[in-house]
Amino acid sequence: MKLSSGAPRRSCASCFHVSGPECSTSLSGILRQLLISSEKPLCLVAVSEQKCQSGPVDLVFLIDSSRSVRPHEFETMRKFMIDILDTLNVGLNATRVGVVQYSSQVRNEFSLNSYGNMSSMVDAIHRIVPLAQGTMTGLAIRYIINNAFNLEQGDRPQVHNVAVIVTDGRPQDRVSEVAAEARQKGIEIFAVGVARADMASLRAMASPPFEDHVFLVETFDLIHQFGLQFQDKLCGMDLCVETEHGCEHICESSPGSFHCLCLPGYTLNDDDKTCAAIDLCAEGKHDCEQICVSTPGAFTCDCNQGFTLNLDMKTCTMLDFCSFGNHTCEHECASVLNGFHCRCKDGYRLMDDGASCQAIDLCADGDHDCAQICVSSPGAFTCDCNQGFALNQDKKTCTPIDLCAEGKHDCEQICVSSPGAFTCDCNQGFALNQDKKTCTQLDLCNSLDHGCEHRCVSTPGSYYCVCPDGQLLQEDGKNCGTCKSAVIDLVLLIDGSKSVRPHNFELVKKFVNEVVDTLDVSEHGTRVGLVQYSSRVRTEFTLNQFHSADDIKAAVMKMAYMEKGTMTGMALQHMLESSFSEAEGARPPDRGIPRIGLVFTDGRSQDDISEFAKKAKQAGIIMYAVGVGKALEEELRQIASEPLEKHFFYASDFTAISTIALNLKLNVCPEESQGEIEVKDPCACENLVEFQQATISNLDRITQSLTAMSVRLVQLEQQLLNRK
Repeated sequence: MKLSSGAPRRSCASCFHVSGPECSTSLSGILRQLLISSEKPLCLVAVSEQKCQSGPVDLVFLIDSSRSVRPHEFETMRKFMIDILDTLNVGLNATRVGVVQYSSQVRNEFSLNSYGNMSSMVDAIHRIVPLAQGTMTGLAIRYIINNAFNLEQGDRPQVHNVAVIVTDGRPQDRVSEVAAEARQKGIEIFAVGVARADMASLRAMASPPFEDHVFLVETFDLIHQFGLQFQDKLCGMDLCVETEHGCEHICESSPGSFHCLCLPGYTLNDDDKTCAAIDLCAEGKHDCEQICVSTPGAFTCDCNQGFTLNLDMKTCTMLDFCSFGNHTCEHECASVLNGFHCRCKDGYRLMDDGASCQAIDLCADGDHDCAQICVSSPGAFTCDCNQGFALNQDKKTCTPIDLCAEGKHDCEQICVSSPGAFTCDCNQGFALNQDKKTCTQLDLCNSLDHGCEHRCVSTPGSYYCVCPDGQLLQEDGKNCGTCKSAVIDLVLLIDGSKSVRPHNFELVKKFVNEVVDTLDVSEHGTRVGLVQYSSRVRTEFTLNQFHSADDIKAAVMKMAYMEKGTMTGMALQHMLESSFSEAEGARPPDRGIPRIGLVFTDGRSQDDISEFAKKAKQAGIIMYAVGVGKALEEELRQIASEPLEKHFFYASDFTAISTIALNLKLNVCPEESQGEIEVKDPCACENLVEFQQATISNLDRITQSLTAMSVRLVQLEQQLLNRK
């Protein structure tokens, strides 16, 4: 095609050189297709300085201002944008333009609706200050999706959206997914890469076809050629456009002809079409200290990783990564080649994240030898003592402060020491006065709940119980009766679960034997059977197996600990259906001999107890419930017979169960009992001997009390003499 007139025009070749035979159509050619409303827009040639009249487009430049973009290169990018704008019909009703720059963050320089004329846009572009940080391209694409192309920022729903991304490096975040989302929303993306830009990343961002939307040039100095191409493509028809001219780089048309040119830094080969790059680095025509980066006909210097280029743009200095202030070290940062590492202060250890520090707590780690209290400080500790204790000279062990032993008290009778403190107490038969120091002798019968069934007789510091004529004082020393002990059938259900523990189980055995000691055991008197349970039930001995307290106690001590679970309901069923059967030694109900069941447990039952606890009581069995530790009060109350205060007992730990054994009143002489009760003749010789022995015992207790009182009187006299 020949043109009759017009000045020479330049047109980029069909592609810029990318790598090997791969190439891509110029950015301006693609923008022309988007911006021109008809196939052949009416415009003048480039010399006329008139702008082409194009259809409306919403165009956003997304420019990379990372630290790898040198200041002069950023200026070239400014000129590139201004040259593109200079070819467009810019206006709020024509082509709208916005500019967004990004690095590690994104900044909107101006929106699509910010300016309506070219001069305002050019001023705004000149005011852009580079961010000079990282290269978060994915973050920037996300910004234009959510912010740049929306109604508030000037986006027009019926106008085509175009984004031109200019970058010189590899993105530091993912771009493929967010770029795909942008394309799905109708945004056409052109990816322009310069120098070190990654072709794979450019393709991941750009719209298809790649040959129309992906561009890669070797230097920022070449990027201005897109403005020239854009102007040529928009404003004329010539042989360079209409024919297969074969120029590798630039086709320059003239009326009726054309000739090929090369980009700066290239020389035209002898074929007058292809171009060869001028490699100054390979020719050694440079003065870079470390790395020479060749561009056609020129070069730039760079540094190895861990170094930064000095202001002379030639020499290099090792980077002090710690001084950048963007490290995450909690305590200290130490720079090394290509990076840094974190260190902690003395007494701290570096955490797995390599940045934060944790105080070394020797107390918590157990790396101390304090007897009582360890006070931690980072990497060290000091010892202290509980209140009432003093730290010894070894600064580790503690000694209780005994105020009583040091005489630092004013108790009249007894000083009871506790670490760092004391309380006063009185001898037996005396009561502590309100001043908590002095004592007053007690009439124990009138001041205590002595528990004597008939009459209480006071003695100095003690008392004893007496019974009316015809009745005997029982073994508890308080109750009176016509018999020494009742005849009962007693079955003990003992919890042998794992929670009891072996050493506590020995205390349980002792408890059982203390209960046995309160009974009059014989074949015709009280009979005792024992059942141990855990996850199963085991009869240790039946009611008719032993007929003496010694035999029963020996069998109890030989009893093996079961461990495992706590099936109290199963044990109650076994007691009801088996232990109180005549086959196992229970005497017939018509004999009127009380049947007593005693359940000892330390925890919650793992099965239901309510059914057989109720059935046992309905069968006339008098149920006692003894709980220790974690035993549930609700379960114990379900087991125990009424009144609960006589049949329900609880202790916080196993060391207190001996007290329960003393308080259990299993020896009752019920009037309805038809057992073989032996009523003793008070005038019989052996009974007179028993009475005599009891009397002598009481006299001995009185003598001991008088002796104690005499000693106390001597002490008081001595104190009075000392005060004088």
